[in-house]
Amino acid sequence: MGFGLVVRFIAHDPTAAQAFDRLAEEALNGIRAQEPGTLVYVNHAVADEPRVRVFYELYADREAFEEHERQPHVRRFLAERGQYLESFEVTFLDEISGKGTAGDQALQ
Repeated sequence: MGFGLVVRFIAHDPTAAQAFDRLAEEALNGIRAQEPGTLVYVNHAVADEPRVRVFYELYADREAFEEHERQPHVRRFLAERGQYLESFEVTFLDEISGKGTAGDQALQ
């Protein structure tokens, strides 16, 4: 079954949010190129909240997430994100069922 998380980030100000987006995009370039177990990794802006970003991440399984966390591009993102942020909150998700997910494939 898939393993996922949602992270809500609050930047210091809109300028910091834009710098955070650039840092996230650098990490995403590595994720696209080197992480087959990372199924979905999306940075979302929140309507009417210019300082807020929400990441949705879905991995093939817990091991794929752990491999993601070991990657140099992710380690750099984790080390540098704090300079832009006021706070963040992580919610881990265990898939029950869905469409277009690892769990969906297992049910076929």
